[in-house]
Amino acid sequence: MSSKGGGTALTRRNYRLASDTDKPKATGIVNEKLLSDYLHHVFPSTKQGPALASLRKPLGFQDLGSHLEKLLSEGEPADDIKDQCGEGRLGPQPVVLDHTSGFEGLLFVDDDLLGVIGHSNFSSIRATTCVYKGKWAYEVLISSQGLMQIGWCTLNCRFNQEEGVGDTPDSYAYDGNRVRKWNVTTTNYGKSWAAGDIVSCLVDLDEGTITFCLNGQSLGIAFTNIKTGPGVAYFPAISLSFKESVAFNFGSRPLRYPVDGYLPLQNPPAGDLMKAQKLLGYIKNVLSTAIDSQEDRLVDRDCAVWRLHGEPTILITLAHIFNHFAPLMCKVYLVEDVLMNFLLGILEGGGSVDEHPLIQQLLDLFWLLMEDYEVNECLKQLMMSLLRAYRFSPIIPDLGFQIHYLRLTTAILRHEKSRKYLLNNVLFDVLRSVVFFYIKTPLRVKEAGLEELIPTTWWPTHFDKEGKDERDPKDESADERLRRRAYERGCQRLKKRIEVVEELQVHILRLLLNNKDKTSGEASRYIFLNKFRKFLQENASNRGHPTALCPPEYMVCFLHRLITAVRSCWDEGSRKSPSSFSSEESYVPPQLFYNGKVDYFDLQRLGGLLSHLKKTLKDDLASKANIVIDPAEIQSSSMDDLDEDEESGAAQRPFGAAAMGGALARPSWLSSPTLGRANRFLSTAAVSLMTPRRPLSQPEKVKVRTLTVEQRTEEDIEGSHGNDGLLLGRPLEEPDQSIADKSLLEIVDGIVMMYNLSVHQQLGKMVVVSDDVHEYAVALKDTEEKIARCPARRADILEELQKSQKVFAEKLNHLSRRLAWINATIYSKEKMLDVYWLLCVCIRTIEHADSTGSLFAFAPEFYLNVAMNAYSALKNYFSPANGMEELPGYEETLTQLAAILAKHFADPRIVGTDIKDSLMQALASYVCYPQSLRAVERIPEEQRVAMMRNLLAPYEQRPWAQTNWILVRLWRGCGFGYRYTRLPHLLKTKPEDANLPSLQKPCPSLLLQRHMAELLSLEKDMAASFLNSVLNQLNWAFSEFIGMIQEIQQAAERPERNFVDTRQLKVCATCFDLSVSLLRVLEMTVTLVPEIFLDWSRPSAELLLRRLAQLLNQVLNRVTAEKNLFDRVVNLRLPGLESVDHYPILVAVTGILVRVLVDGDRQGISCAASVLLSDPCFQLHSIQHLLGEGGDSSTCVPSAAVPSAARPAVGSLGSSVAPPLPSAAGNSSERKHFSLHAYTDYISEEEKTKVELMLAFLTEESKQAAASTAPTSEEDLCPICYAHSISAIFKPCSHKSCKACINQHLMNNKDCFFCKATITGVEDFSKPSSS
Repeated sequence: MSSKGGGTALTRRNYRLASDTDKPKATGIVNEKLLSDYLHHVFPSTKQGPALASLRKPLGFQDLGSHLEKLLSEGEPADDIKDQCGEGRLGPQPVVLDHTSGFEGLLFVDDDLLGVIGHSNFSSIRATTCVYKGKWAYEVLISSQGLMQIGWCTLNCRFNQEEGVGDTPDSYAYDGNRVRKWNVTTTNYGKSWAAGDIVSCLVDLDEGTITFCLNGQSLGIAFTNIKTGPGVAYFPAISLSFKESVAFNFGSRPLRYPVDGYLPLQNPPAGDLMKAQKLLGYIKNVLSTAIDSQEDRLVDRDCAVWRLHGEPTILITLAHIFNHFAPLMCKVYLVEDVLMNFLLGILEGGGSVDEHPLIQQLLDLFWLLMEDYEVNECLKQLMMSLLRAYRFSPIIPDLGFQIHYLRLTTAILRHEKSRKYLLNNVLFDVLRSVVFFYIKTPLRVKEAGLEELIPTTWWPTHFDKEGKDERDPKDESADERLRRRAYERGCQRLKKRIEVVEELQVHILRLLLNNKDKTSGEASRYIFLNKFRKFLQENASNRGHPTALCPPEYMVCFLHRLITAVRSCWDEGSRKSPSSFSSEESYVPPQLFYNGKVDYFDLQRLGGLLSHLKKTLKDDLASKANIVIDPAEIQSSSMDDLDEDEESGAAQRPFGAAAMGGALARPSWLSSPTLGRANRFLSTAAVSLMTPRRPLSQPEKVKVRTLTVEQRTEEDIEGSHGNDGLLLGRPLEEPDQSIADKSLLEIVDGIVMMYNLSVHQQLGKMVVVSDDVHEYAVALKDTEEKIARCPARRADILEELQKSQKVFAEKLNHLSRRLAWINATIYSKEKMLDVYWLLCVCIRTIEHADSTGSLFAFAPEFYLNVAMNAYSALKNYFSPANGMEELPGYEETLTQLAAILAKHFADPRIVGTDIKDSLMQALASYVCYPQSLRAVERIPEEQRVAMMRNLLAPYEQRPWAQTNWILVRLWRGCGFGYRYTRLPHLLKTKPEDANLPSLQKPCPSLLLQRHMAELLSLEKDMAASFLNSVLNQLNWAFSEFIGMIQEIQQAAERPERNFVDTRQLKVCATCFDLSVSLLRVLEMTVTLVPEIFLDWSRPSAELLLRRLAQLLNQVLNRVTAEKNLFDRVVNLRLPGLESVDHYPILVAVTGILVRVLVDGDRQGISCAASVLLSDPCFQLHSIQHLLGEGGDSSTCVPSAAVPSAARPAVGSLGSSVAPPLPSAAGNSSERKHFSLHAYTDYISEEEKTKVELMLAFLTEESKQAAASTAPTSEEDLCPICYAHSISAIFKPCSHKSCKACINQHLMNNKDCFFCKATITGVEDFSKPSSS
């Protein structure tokens, strides 16, 4: 203030004087006697009693300054008392972390030198002050619950990256992560801590003890007889692992849990505290006293109804008080201890925040009577204190603490000027304000009062064979039903209490989203919008960097509150403007993606880089959206791209990113509880402060109209006459719908981005509690069954089982209460509807963007990701408690999503390989579940056929495994012996996750099978190329599998102990699974469209059939030979090779053979039989093996006249069939043979009969073939395969082979086998008859 102090001086600020009608009452200062009485009443002297009131001298404004100073100086502590407070302590005040020499490892330290984050394996740091006698305390605010050791150490302790506080002599620590205490050795101690807890560290150097407290509750004396005496002094110290974070309070703020007899390391500002309390008392006197100038008397009144009316007497009085009060309110200790408690006291009476206007009046007073920098600092410290108090308050059953602090936050943010200052400078820049929207999950159920709130616990007790919980079982007992209902009632009580907090959080966001408060500059919403966008930018561009990311658990809560607030604002606007649509139909119009009004940072677009799209699609932008890009801008954006990699690399280097300085436009998030900035990066390698890093924001890319977030005005967002604002550049396909508040579109867009950044990942993490409940419930049920079966004579076993039963039951009681909390805060029905709304927004946005044709390429990838992930979350994370079927319009939404997946998984406009893979995987998962598969069947026929056409594209040069998996799922349930959910030999083992798509019951799609049959039947070229690629991949997959099991077998047979690489086992199992799925696709094809192989009028039918026969024979021979490699590896039962077994592969092969040899027409069967028998690898005993009839191989009938021993049996797999090796496991002939007869649950009688018919038919055919085949000279055999006679001659080089070899070769290569000349034609060749 310009002239604070004596006389009648007021501040330089203008305030509203009384209106004309009020002037007779208050035209100036009241008369001297009344003024003197008023001032004596407001500033009572502590020495004057009431009896002396008549003798006191008159007091006026001229004397008030000196009178006030005299009052404030009374009772100030003497200097010698101050000195006594410091006895037993050495070091500077204030106490901070020693960032110059007292640390080891890499650390980030906050600006205030009280918050710290570990940035290496195990970093340590100590404070600047030590203690050597007396009783001392400090507090640590736990921001993350990981590995940390907190306590005391001496100057002699030497720490390193492996040893920290408590690992050396004369250092003592408590570790709540492992629940232990440390002093060289370690023992159990205390309780586990969680983020949001406060640890008090107490040292009594008179008694030689160290004690720790958690949230004010003593954990007991941890150490006794600690070393004391001359030369021994203890520093507060901490060691913490990578990314862990805490904040210290040595006494710079009031201790949250002070302990009698223990002093904080830093002296409280006793003198200032006394002054502030006195001045606050004087302010309260002003508020509770009215001057009745007509009757010349003072009147008591209720503080709550006080108003700032501009009465000069009161204002001058307050100006004198604030002359002293304002500077004190810039100190954090006084703000927290005096001001915050006073304001909280105003709200203590209950009622809504709107019923307490006094806080608004006081804030008006602050802005009127304090300098701007003073109000700014005061508000900043007040919000920091509130945030700290909110975050580190313990959870109690009614969430009273959290509600209390949120109510005051709401009251402060209701004040327009304060709100705008905080939004502009504090909420996103200095504070982790997103904490206000977080509700922490209690780790210790008992302390949170959940036992009283949910006295009865319940968990599922009925499970099916695969360990899945059976919903609503018929046999639920009356006792179970009562328990379940009592538990549900407790959950409802908890949910109602949490909803109170959530409503307050939404109210805070509604205040920040206010777009009507334009009287004092830009409306709050536009400030919030720009800050929110920068917050997203920081989290998007620093993924994986510990200091810049908002923790995902905060993001989840923030997302839900923001959705609620935005939807209510949206619907409020649409009610006022009936032509605009409601939030239920909201979407983000496609022009936001290319008109440059919204910054998407460096996030990937569907069509690639933005600069590339602007160059390639500039004509489309001009014709469709009337947007013209200046060639010079394209040129500059191209130059910008050249430097992009170098610049982004610099931004992400650890040192560059870690050394944060004043140059930061927006400080990044540190995990100090309140501060969001750290400009000190501590490293033992480099102690000096780093140079400030370059700002996070990348240089702005040249857009249609270059706008940084800071440059945008309200007009740029909302638009005005002739300006569409955010909706500039509407394409012709986009309907011209009015949107009430265009600014909300950008927030909706930000919400979608937020979900993509970390929310989905966090939703998946929290499911683990539900999984734990399920696992313990299964274990408990199993234990109870064992107790029931335990023989009476084995009391020892019974005792152990009962101990286990007790442990499981206790754990379930704890987990079921925790689960109730998580279900209420994260997986409730309301949260499910939020995610569902987000899914619908993404679907509508993608549909609108798709309709713009080539401009679809501008859409960011994250919209497709969120559509897929939100659906996955609804199905996998929410559905146990809330069924998806109850969601409004659920089936229609499923169909819309199915249409998006079907259309875009092969969309040429999408270039990113990751997003393409994600779309393919999502479609593969979609066809595994009956409901979503029916949704695929409901999409328009044209789209279904297009999808099948894309699935049937040749497998070369694209990720084909997922495509193949989709086709297999459409067939599963129709194939030979293919009705299983899990393989027969795995039924006794429990699946890791019964919800995996691969473990769903078969649900074939006859409709999509029909489309596939029509396409393959009509389009002969496509059918040939598709099947050729399937056969090629089968050849590759099975060859790889055989090669790998040979290596595995060799490793197993070595005498020394061997460990087969788990990765190799995984790849081996994958190759086996691929072989089986490719065989199933061949079975599907040969069943649906047999003419592809059997109608030899089609150009490639004979060739495809020969290749198929060759591959089937190879597979059969490898898998069915006596004492073979496959048998031995299966019998090893290696972990990782569980899926490798005879059944899946042999049944798949049998299905194909039965289809071509039994189910076909006579001509087809004849063709198939002749091709199969003419294949050199055909062995009848392989077919006999299927029914367990295989004898030894000497009885097999050779299929061609050339004896098999004289013929190298080289098939398309590229390796000869190896002779049987001697068995390492003894006589394996005693082992039971594989037989389809053994699988009665899996193979029907009809299927078995068909196999028997096929065996009889082949036996007969092979005998006839052997009898009728005339010997052939070796010169007439094909020089490539030695299996068939020469039947083709190549042009122009005249080399010869059989037709099968050359046709197969020409499908992949046009060069001659022998001379590499390009083959221009192939003609039939028949050997001229010899004369």
